[in-house]
Amino acid sequence: MYGLGADASNELAVRRIFAVKGRPSNHPLIVHVASAEVAKRWAARWPDEAARLADAFWPGPLTLIVKRSSLASDAVTGGQETVGLRVPDHALALELLRVFDGGVAAPSANRFGRVSPTTAKHVRDELGDDVELVLDGGACRVGVESTIVDLSGPAPRLLRPGGVPKEAVERVLGKDVPLASHATDVRAPGMLASHYAPRAGLWLVTNATLADEVAKRLSAGSKVAVVAPKGTAMPEGVTRFEVPDDDAGYARALYATLREVDERGLDVVLAVPPAESGVGLAVVDRLRRASAPRG
Repeated sequence: MYGLGADASNELAVRRIFAVKGRPSNHPLIVHVASAEVAKRWAARWPDEAARLADAFWPGPLTLIVKRSSLASDAVTGGQETVGLRVPDHALALELLRVFDGGVAAPSANRFGRVSPTTAKHVRDELGDDVELVLDGGACRVGVESTIVDLSGPAPRLLRPGGVPKEAVERVLGKDVPLASHATDVRAPGMLASHYAPRAGLWLVTNATLADEVAKRLSAGSKVAVVAPKGTAMPEGVTRFEVPDDDAGYARALYATLREVDERGLDVVLAVPPAESGVGLAVVDRLRRASAPRG
């Protein structure tokens, strides 16, 4: 997605990210770099697993958590002794990073906890003049955030499912990589119980329960949206949002669909999720966090 970027070595610039987003200052940021060689400057240690995963998936939607070097300030790491590093797979982002030859701290370019932006228009609609410049690279190809793998402890852990499937990470490492709970000792982006939320209330449903859930919401006078893969039998009286029936397509369409729900002033979203495998695991994760009770 689109990121709200600042020079990761400039603490004042980094703190402006938090101010614009309304993001808690102890919530760490991911440092984006042009290559694994640049990433190593930000790491106190570069384990073998990091080298193997970087070689397999960089540039790409994979963030590696490693012990930080002195380059990574508390403002970037949220006061932790670890830092998240990534080489993005977008020509415009890579050109910027190569010319800059440093690290760019960049969470998603939206207000904290809200739906992530997948077009330049989404950024402008939400952040307006709070950002000086938007580099428009077109609609995002992946549509969900990066996978985050923690390599700072005795064994790799998956902190956030994302654009690189869990199964692919495990194939490269030759071992199971368990999904950590949000109560893990390492904080990382996107791990709060409530996140990625539209203004409309969101509930996850199955094909079997969809009709009953729609009837319940309609009888309460709610304006109901249904987000479901193509081919799903849609009840009457709802606003229909059909997403592709493959996991990658669902991921690509997810955030733009949730933003359209809000733009159309709908009250309730009933979402039929994909299977929890491949990129579908990331889609289900985002939907669950979007449906969690909001603080």
